[in-house]
Amino acid sequence: MAKSKKELLEEATAAGLEVTAKNTIAEIQAALDGQEKSPEDVISEVLAEAKPEATDKPLAKSGKRSAKALEEAEEKQAKEERKASGEVAEDKPKVPVTPTRSRLERRGKHFRKSAELLEAGKAYELEKAIELAQKTSHVKFDATVELHINLGVDPRHADQNIRDNLVLPAGTGKTVKIAVLTDDVAAAKKAGADIAGTDELFALLDKGNMDFDVLISTPTLMAKLGKYARALGPRGLMPNPKSGTVTTDIEKAVAEAKAGKVEYRVDSTGIVHLGVGKVSFTAPQLLKNIQAVMASIKANKPQSVKGNYIKAVHLTTSMGPSVTVDPANIG
Repeated sequence: MAKSKKELLEEATAAGLEVTAKNTIAEIQAALDGQEKSPEDVISEVLAEAKPEATDKPLAKSGKRSAKALEEAEEKQAKEERKASGEVAEDKPKVPVTPTRSRLERRGKHFRKSAELLEAGKAYELEKAIELAQKTSHVKFDATVELHINLGVDPRHADQNIRDNLVLPAGTGKTVKIAVLTDDVAAAKKAGADIAGTDELFALLDKGNMDFDVLISTPTLMAKLGKYARALGPRGLMPNPKSGTVTTDIEKAVAEAKAGKVEYRVDSTGIVHLGVGKVSFTAPQLLKNIQAVMASIKANKPQSVKGNYIKAVHLTTSMGPSVTVDPANIG
C-alpha cells in the first residue's frame, strides 16, 4: 500500500533529510531512495544514463553527451573508487628542470677564457686592473679601453648632474675628423680642421651627411644650426659652450680636439662611461689618462653630496670582461 505524503514527510524528517511540505510525493520518495545509495552508486547511475547504448544517437560534439564529458565522468568515478578503497594514486614522475645557465656561461668561448684570468669579487689596484684589461682583450682589432664610474649622485638634481670635458694626456687613440662653422675658412684649415666654412658645411647637413666627429662653431653662427639640432643632438655633435665647441678661439678648440679632448656626463643611473684610450697604449699612458679623468670627477663633486661619492669603478675593453678597480687606490 502506498504511503501518504504525510507519512513520507515524517519518515524523511526522521532520517534528517531536508524536505518540506512544499515538496511533491515523488521528490520526497526520491530523497528517501537516494539516502540509501552510496555516492559511487549515484555516479554509476549518472554514467549509465549518460552512456549511449548501441541504439542511441551518436555522441554529441559538446555537452554532457560528448566523448570528452563522458571520459571526465569515468575518471571522476575511478577517482572516487580509489578514495573509497584507500588506494593512493602513484605520483607522476617529475620532469627534471634544467637550471638556467649563468650570464658567464652564456657568453662566447673567447670571453669565458679571458674571464678565467679574473678573480670573482676581487677589486684590483689600478695598475693591475690596466694590465688585466689589456690581457683579457680577445678581439682582433685595437679595442677601446673603457672606464665606468658609479657615483653616489642623483642626476635629477641640477647640481648633481656631473658634466665636464678635459684633454687626455695621452690622447684617445682615435683619428678625429673636425668640422668648423666659421667665416674665417683659412684660419680653421690652418688650425687643422677637416671641413670648414658655412656654405660647404650647410650643404652637407642638408643632405644628412655628418661624416665628422666634432663640430665647432663661432657664437655668431650658432643660430643657423637651430634647424639641424634634431639631427646633431642625438649624435652628440651639437656645439655647446660647456664642452668648448662654441668659441671664438677656433685654433685652440681644434688643437684640443685633435689632442684628445673628451666630454663626459653622468647618465640617468649615476654612472659615467668614458673611453680612456686603446689596448695598444702602454700601461703608463692609460694610467695617466685614467688619473686625469678621476681627478676631474673628484674636482666636480657637488657640495650637496654626502657620504660615499665614488661608489664603484670598473675597467673593461670592447667586448671584454669587466675588471673591478679599488676606488681607494685611484689618484
